[in-house]
Amino acid sequence: MGGEVQRRLAADGHGEPRFNDGVVFQHVLAGPLSISALAERMGVTQQAASKAVAELERRGLLRRGPDPADARTRLLHLTDQAENAVAAARKHRAALEKELAVEFGEERVADAKALLAGILSRYGDAEAIRGRRVLPPR
Repeated sequence: MGGEVQRRLAADGHGEPRFNDGVVFQHVLAGPLSISALAERMGVTQQAASKAVAELERRGLLRRGPDPADARTRLLHLTDQAENAVAAARKHRAALEKELAVEFGEERVADAKALLAGILSRYGDAEAIRGRRVLPPR
């Protein structure tokens, strides 16, 4: 479904969305944070986080602003373009779920969601999702 959401976002004019964009967005959505905090949350080096941030800045999806509590620190913020893409992605995920319910039935879709949630819990990944620490596939 992630690939389909990305295709729909591109068709909507949201550029070329990438899975890794969402990995960063999921942390910045909760509120502005520093690159150090982003790196810690993502479980990567500060250098890796800086590289991801630089790419997202280049594409107009992130911006840096001053930290009111510490003039030496710059905080990451989603741009309007990124916030619009997030809203569109949520809309597309909801539409996809409705499409699946029509095709396969609401009960089967609900059962599939419950099964997948159970599998995630069994292998310890449910906490990563709740903590917004989902890493991209390798």
